[in-house]
Amino acid sequence: MIDFMLNGQPRRCEATPETSVLELLRETLGVTGTKEGCASGDCGACTVAIGEPGPDGELRYHSANACITPAHQLNGRHLVTVDGLAEGEALHPAQAAMVACHGSQCGFCTPGIVMSLFTLHEQQRQAPAPLTPQRLEAALGGNLCRCTGYRPIRDAAMTMSAHPDHRPLWLDAAAPKQGEQADPPADATFLQPTSLAELNECLKRHPRARLVAGGTDLWLETTQRLARFERIIDVTRVAELNAVDEATLKDGRHGWWVGAAVTYSRLEPLLEEHYDAFAHLLHRLGSQQVRNRGTLGGNIANASPIGDTPPVLLSLGSRLRLVGPEGERELPLDEFFLDYKRTALREGEAIRAIFLPRPAAGQTLKVWKLSKRREDDISAVLGAFTWRMEDGILRDVRLAFGGMAATPKRAARAEAALEGHAPDASAFLAAREALAEDFQPMSDVRGSADYRRLSAANLLERLRLVIAQAETDSPREVMLHAYAH
Repeated sequence: MIDFMLNGQPRRCEATPETSVLELLRETLGVTGTKEGCASGDCGACTVAIGEPGPDGELRYHSANACITPAHQLNGRHLVTVDGLAEGEALHPAQAAMVACHGSQCGFCTPGIVMSLFTLHEQQRQAPAPLTPQRLEAALGGNLCRCTGYRPIRDAAMTMSAHPDHRPLWLDAAAPKQGEQADPPADATFLQPTSLAELNECLKRHPRARLVAGGTDLWLETTQRLARFERIIDVTRVAELNAVDEATLKDGRHGWWVGAAVTYSRLEPLLEEHYDAFAHLLHRLGSQQVRNRGTLGGNIANASPIGDTPPVLLSLGSRLRLVGPEGERELPLDEFFLDYKRTALREGEAIRAIFLPRPAAGQTLKVWKLSKRREDDISAVLGAFTWRMEDGILRDVRLAFGGMAATPKRAARAEAALEGHAPDASAFLAAREALAEDFQPMSDVRGSADYRRLSAANLLERLRLVIAQAETDSPREVMLHAYAH
């Protein structure tokens, strides 16, 4: 049973484990303003806003793709759709601005665009800040429109504040009461533990249940492959999995244990402060709707060879904390990926947290992703590189790639070719040649094996130019560096 608020009205619904928010709206509730476009979280036509209580009890709304958001995750939340924004003749500023700027033509994508603008308007209201081009692009980057050419939509976003602030009064209402979750029936098909102890009990009773956090990848099995899930364990409400804690490992490294259910959006400020290259990658990983739901833990547990974050974490020397019925254990991320879609997780185990090391003195991180689209696309090849310079010599070199093997993997031989050497052309030539021994990539729709080999080698050459530019600051190297970006 799902208890939630829909446009200010309490709702109680039953749904199967694999039901999406979009299906619940259109097929169960008959609320059809939200449209289905791609059914994979790419086009944004199905964008809705989900309100969750913040630390002060006030609802905080974030945008989400309804097509790949599990319906049961609405429990205790407030769902806002385009159907509820207007009150009589009074339009919400997002709607009024779209009308005034002629931002809609065929109208199919318009509901999702309006909901992205609504979320932006709410965020501006709660935390006023300049609406920069970067912020606007982030807010609308997950909405495709084939008719308007985007300029009218951008104009609407920039002029929302000029319209009367007709907001439904129920947007500021108290957070909805969550449905009773204690002691779920033994045959419950969607489990939603709220503590680590409850999660352990669920894993013990149902070791083969599918785990879900953001659902940004798992739910494609239902929308693209029409899969049905016997039982789902939702980890998004587990308090311990939502924490970010500073820590010091036994080896003396400082950093943060990032809970496996922490979303990319929550992680962004930390990365922007300490790893700007990693933060930039998140904007290429997916749209804001995806970043609002997707998690670091899910990207790792999915074990895709083209997942974007594992190569970065491998280059940083991250560790994992796993939890299961037999207790907790830790292991280096290097030991987690065993083969294609195979990991070191034992039956009934889950990822509890990921250790993100604080940057070491003098350490540099560079991340470069190659994909057919610049943003919101799957990688063909991704390279993540960390190193230190010590008296003109490369130290602590770690080179990790995605898309080059059955798993995300470090290039051990290429690392050895660079470690302890000056970053000159001969050392990088040896490293590029060593890649042929590190990887034997496959061909698929995103790139041939030859393309991947050449691309990975070119990323190493790019790394050489970047290091040379930083060391020499010569005009030619500056030009090459700028061209590479």
